[in-house]
Amino acid sequence: MDAPAADEALMSRYRDGDAGAFETLYQRHRGGLFRFILRQCGEQAVAEELFQDVWMRVIRARSSYQATARFTTWLYQVARNRVIDHYRRRRLRVVDDADTDSDGAAEPAAPACEQPDRRAESTQGIDRLLALVMQLPPEQREAFLLREEAGMSIEEMAECTGVAPETAKSRLRYAVKKLRAGLSEHHE
Repeated sequence: MDAPAADEALMSRYRDGDAGAFETLYQRHRGGLFRFILRQCGEQAVAEELFQDVWMRVIRARSSYQATARFTTWLYQVARNRVIDHYRRRRLRVVDDADTDSDGAAEPAAPACEQPDRRAESTQGIDRLLALVMQLPPEQREAFLLREEAGMSIEEMAECTGVAPETAKSRLRYAVKKLRAGLSEHHE
Protein backbone atom coordinates (compact mmCIF):
# COMPACT_ATOMS: atom_id res chain seq x y z
CA MET A 1 0.00 0.00 0.00
CA ASP A 2 1.32 3.45 -0.92
CA ALA A 3 1.96 5.98 1.80
CA PRO A 4 -0.40 8.97 1.76
CA ALA A 5 0.90 11.89 -0.30
CA ALA A 6 2.46 14.74 1.65
CA ASP A 7 0.29 17.83 1.92
CA GLU A 8 2.86 19.93 0.09
CA ALA A 9 2.86 17.49 -2.84
CA LEU A 10 -0.94 17.51 -2.89
CA MET A 11 -1.04 21.30 -2.97
CA SER A 12 1.51 21.31 -5.79
CA ARG A 13 -0.61 18.79 -7.70
CA TYR A 14 -3.66 20.99 -7.10
CA ARG A 15 -1.71 24.01 -8.35
CA ASP A 16 -0.98 21.99 -11.49
CA GLY A 17 -4.67 21.23 -12.06
CA ASP A 18 -5.43 18.08 -10.04
CA ALA A 19 -8.78 18.88 -8.36
CA GLY A 20 -8.73 15.53 -6.54
CA ALA A 21 -5.61 16.65 -4.68
CA PHE A 22 -7.56 19.61 -3.27
CA GLU A 23 -10.36 17.30 -2.16
CA THR A 24 -7.83 15.13 -0.30
CA LEU A 25 -6.35 18.20 1.43
CA TYR A 26 -9.81 19.45 2.35
CA GLN A 27 -10.88 16.10 3.79
CA ARG A 28 -7.61 15.76 5.69
CA HIS A 29 -7.70 19.21 7.34
CA ARG A 30 -11.32 20.35 7.51
CA GLY A 31 -12.09 19.08 11.04
CA GLY A 32 -9.02 20.45 12.78
CA LEU A 33 -9.12 23.72 10.89
CA PHE A 34 -12.79 24.31 11.68
CA ARG A 35 -12.29 23.53 15.38
CA PHE A 36 -9.29 25.88 15.46
CA ILE A 37 -11.35 28.72 13.97
CA LEU A 38 -14.41 27.99 16.13
CA ARG A 39 -12.37 27.99 19.32
CA GLN A 40 -10.64 31.20 18.30
CA CYS A 41 -13.87 33.12 17.71
CA GLY A 42 -16.42 31.19 19.80
CA GLU A 43 -19.34 31.71 17.40
CA GLN A 44 -20.57 28.92 15.11
CA ALA A 45 -21.86 31.21 12.33
CA VAL A 46 -18.72 33.35 12.29
CA ALA A 47 -16.52 30.24 12.33
CA GLU A 48 -18.40 28.77 9.37
CA GLU A 49 -17.96 32.00 7.40
CA LEU A 50 -14.25 32.25 8.22
CA PHE A 51 -13.72 28.54 7.49
CA GLN A 52 -15.21 28.94 4.01
CA ASP A 53 -13.17 32.08 3.44
CA VAL A 54 -9.93 30.30 4.38
CA TRP A 55 -10.59 27.55 1.84
CA MET A 56 -11.48 30.15 -0.80
CA ARG A 57 -8.13 31.81 -0.10
CA VAL A 58 -6.41 28.45 -0.54
CA ILE A 59 -8.15 28.06 -3.88
CA ARG A 60 -7.18 31.56 -4.99
CA ALA A 61 -3.57 31.06 -3.87
CA ARG A 62 -3.09 27.79 -5.71
CA SER A 63 -1.39 29.30 -8.77
CA SER A 64 1.24 31.03 -6.62
CA TYR A 65 1.69 28.31 -3.98
CA GLN A 66 5.30 27.45 -3.18
CA ALA A 67 6.16 24.82 -0.57
CA THR A 68 8.40 27.04 1.57
CA ALA A 69 6.93 25.65 4.82
CA ARG A 70 4.72 22.74 5.80
CA PHE A 71 1.29 23.05 4.23
CA THR A 72 -0.38 22.94 7.65
CA THR A 73 1.78 25.83 8.85
CA TRP A 74 0.74 27.85 5.81
CA LEU A 75 -2.94 26.83 6.09
CA TYR A 76 -3.21 27.71 9.78
CA GLN A 77 -1.36 30.96 9.18
CA VAL A 78 -4.01 31.84 6.56
CA ALA A 79 -6.73 30.92 9.11
CA ARG A 80 -5.07 32.88 11.90
CA ASN A 81 -4.73 35.96 9.71
CA ARG A 82 -8.36 35.65 8.61
CA VAL A 83 -9.54 35.51 12.26
CA ILE A 84 -7.39 38.54 13.12
CA ASP A 85 -8.73 40.44 10.09
CA HIS A 86 -12.28 39.60 11.11
CA TYR A 87 -11.82 41.07 14.58
CA ARG A 88 -9.93 44.09 13.33
CA ARG A 89 -12.77 44.94 10.97
CA ARG A 90 -15.31 44.60 13.74
CA ARG A 91 -13.02 46.19 16.34
CA LEU A 92 -13.53 43.24 18.65
CA ARG A 93 -11.20 41.25 20.80
CA VAL A 94 -11.07 37.50 20.67
CA VAL A 95 -13.99 36.12 22.66
CA ASP A 96 -13.09 35.08 26.18
CA ASP A 97 -16.39 33.61 27.36
CA ALA A 98 -17.12 29.94 27.79
CA ASP A 99 -20.51 29.87 26.06
CA THR A 100 -19.12 28.07 23.02
CA ASP A 101 -21.30 25.50 21.34
CA SER A 102 -19.34 22.27 21.39
CA ASP A 103 -20.57 21.15 17.94
CA GLY A 104 -17.68 19.80 15.96
CA ALA A 105 -15.74 18.78 19.06
CA ALA A 106 -14.61 15.20 18.80
CA GLU A 107 -15.72 13.16 21.75
CA PRO A 108 -13.54 10.19 22.55
CA ALA A 109 -15.12 6.87 21.65
CA ALA A 110 -16.42 5.06 24.71
CA PRO A 111 -16.61 1.29 25.02
CA ALA A 112 -20.11 -0.07 24.54
CA CYS A 113 -20.06 -1.54 28.03
CA GLU A 114 -19.40 1.82 29.71
CA GLN A 115 -22.06 2.87 32.21
CA PRO A 116 -24.17 6.00 31.51
CA ASP A 117 -22.89 7.82 34.60
CA ARG A 118 -19.28 7.32 33.44
CA ARG A 119 -20.21 8.58 29.99
CA ALA A 120 -21.87 11.68 31.47
CA GLU A 121 -18.78 12.31 33.59
CA SER A 122 -16.61 12.06 30.47
CA THR A 123 -18.84 14.50 28.57
CA GLN A 124 -18.70 16.94 31.48
CA GLY A 125 -14.90 16.67 31.45
CA ILE A 126 -14.79 17.53 27.75
CA ASP A 127 -17.16 20.44 28.28
CA ARG A 128 -15.01 21.67 31.18
CA LEU A 129 -11.84 21.44 29.07
CA LEU A 130 -13.47 23.38 26.22
CA ALA A 131 -14.63 26.06 28.65
CA LEU A 132 -11.12 26.31 30.10
CA VAL A 133 -9.61 26.59 26.61
CA MET A 134 -11.97 29.47 25.82
CA GLN A 135 -10.90 31.23 29.06
CA LEU A 136 -7.20 31.16 28.15
CA PRO A 137 -5.63 34.45 27.04
CA PRO A 138 -5.84 34.63 23.22
CA GLU A 139 -2.13 33.98 22.60
CA GLN A 140 -2.09 30.94 24.88
CA ARG A 141 -5.33 29.59 23.42
CA GLU A 142 -3.90 29.98 19.94
CA ALA A 143 -0.68 28.13 20.88
CA PHE A 144 -2.65 25.31 22.48
CA LEU A 145 -4.99 24.95 19.50
CA LEU A 146 -2.16 25.04 16.96
CA ARG A 147 -0.52 22.17 18.86
CA GLU A 148 -3.70 20.14 19.44
CA GLU A 149 -5.68 20.83 16.26
CA ALA A 150 -2.85 21.23 13.74
CA GLY A 151 -0.22 19.08 15.45
CA MET A 152 2.37 21.80 14.95
CA SER A 153 5.82 21.72 16.49
CA ILE A 154 7.08 24.67 18.53
CA GLU A 155 9.06 25.89 15.52
CA GLU A 156 6.01 25.68 13.23
CA MET A 157 3.86 27.48 15.80
CA ALA A 158 6.48 30.24 16.00
CA GLU A 159 6.60 30.55 12.22
CA CYS A 160 2.81 30.60 11.92
CA THR A 161 2.35 33.27 14.59
CA GLY A 162 5.45 35.32 13.81
CA VAL A 163 7.08 34.99 17.23
CA ALA A 164 10.33 33.48 18.48
CA PRO A 165 10.26 29.74 19.23
CA GLU A 166 10.90 30.51 22.92
CA THR A 167 7.78 32.69 22.99
CA ALA A 168 5.67 29.99 21.32
CA LYS A 169 7.00 27.41 23.78
CA SER A 170 6.28 29.68 26.73
CA ARG A 171 2.72 30.37 25.56
CA LEU A 172 2.05 26.66 25.16
CA ARG A 173 3.59 25.85 28.54
CA TYR A 174 1.45 28.48 30.31
CA ALA A 175 -1.68 27.29 28.48
CA VAL A 176 -1.12 23.67 29.51
CA LYS A 177 -0.34 24.72 33.09
CA LYS A 178 -3.60 26.73 33.32
CA LEU A 179 -5.64 23.93 31.78
CA ARG A 180 -4.20 21.36 34.18
CA ALA A 181 -4.86 23.64 37.13
CA GLY A 182 -8.43 24.26 35.98
CA LEU A 183 -9.08 20.56 35.49
CA SER A 184 -7.60 19.62 38.85
CA GLU A 185 -9.78 22.26 40.59
CA HIS A 186 -12.80 20.69 38.95
CA HIS A 187 -11.93 17.22 40.30
CA GLU A 188 -11.48 18.38 43.88
